Amino acid sequence: MKRYSFRPLLVASLLFAGLQTVSAQDYLVNSLKNNKSENSKDSFIFTDVVNLENTPVKSQGSSGTCWSYAANSFIESEMIRMGKEPVEISQIYTARNAYIEKGKNYVKMHGAITLGDGGALHDVINMYEKYGALPQAEYTGLNYGTTRNQFAEMAAINEGLLAAVVKNPNGKLTPNWEKAYISVLDTYLGEVPEKFTYKGKKYTPQTFAKEVVGINADDYVEISSLKEHPYYSQFVLMVPDNWSLDLVYNVKMNDLTDIIDNAIKKGYSVGWAGDVSEKGFSWKNGVAYIPAKEFSDMTAEEKENIFKGPQKEMEITEDMRQEAFDNYETQDDHGMHIVGITKDQNGKEYYMIKNSWGASNDYQGYMYMSKNFVKYKTTAILLHKGGLPKGIAKKLNIEQ
Repeated sequence: MKRYSFRPLLVASLLFAGLQTVSAQDYLVNSLKNNKSENSKDSFIFTDVVNLENTPVKSQGSSGTCWSYAANSFIESEMIRMGKEPVEISQIYTARNAYIEKGKNYVKMHGAITLGDGGALHDVINMYEKYGALPQAEYTGLNYGTTRNQFAEMAAINEGLLAAVVKNPNGKLTPNWEKAYISVLDTYLGEVPEKFTYKGKKYTPQTFAKEVVGINADDYVEISSLKEHPYYSQFVLMVPDNWSLDLVYNVKMNDLTDIIDNAIKKGYSVGWAGDVSEKGFSWKNGVAYIPAKEFSDMTAEEKENIFKGPQKEMEITEDMRQEAFDNYETQDDHGMHIVGITKDQNGKEYYMIKNSWGASNDYQGYMYMSKNFVKYKTTAILLHKGGLPKGIAKKLNIEQ
């Protein structure tokens, strides 16, 4: 598979010893431990079925911006699919713009809506459409001497600032609060260039998005699956990071993997959002699946062998999926990018997933996720409408 090379990203790899109890949207603490397993790569033998071209793995550092890294990686792959030379898009420019819009919503909702780093895949498309895009070299977000994203202090200041605004101490909001809020973002992330030069030509963020990146925001759809809502209609996905209250399309559970399969085989990659807190998810081993037995019911030996080669999986139903969502067992805690399909030594298919935690695990920043894991733990997927199977597109009343 062809890999595109960019100027090295000025963020250090975020190394993990594992992620069973830490939410990927939270601020994450770097580990200096080697993140490679002792046996997984020898126990699993993966063979590519479809391996789509994609850009190098990045690291989100100590920030909850996985959604921006995932969906911007997705856009970069869209450029490749369209025959363009991909450009490394500034993930933090996208996040900055989402922070602005999120802050406005927070104040309008009197603080009764999510703040912080978290976001959704559709935020990247929405911010692209409204604010344009910048090359990463023009907006690194590293404005105070760091070599990786480190947003905790900025987030705490913004939270305090907006909390004061919502208290409305003057009895009437002034226009200055928004300027103060944006000035914090400028101080920590850097001011946005009005114009810049890329390959010898002058651009604004809007003209760069239109002329260089070249995607049409209206061509992208976000899809989920919950049986509590009518299938093949739209609904507001009620997760904390859907701060913009965007609508998603609702399909049956098995449609999720049918859509991903169709898209990948037609050359369209897919953005993925979902839950990574399951015991069967191991960044270190580079594998995610749903064990046939509950972890609490496993013997010590079974727990020890959970990633020693392919294992039997639990069969997932729509009732299980809905129950896990209702019980907070499935949350929107991470975003990644699906770039291919592979199969193990037993012929079972998995999705090849590109992560944003650096190239530190067994598969240099990629991992393999079973289709049952996707059915059970997905909160939403993002793709070009051309990747939809024609029958599903027709049911959703989407013109391709």
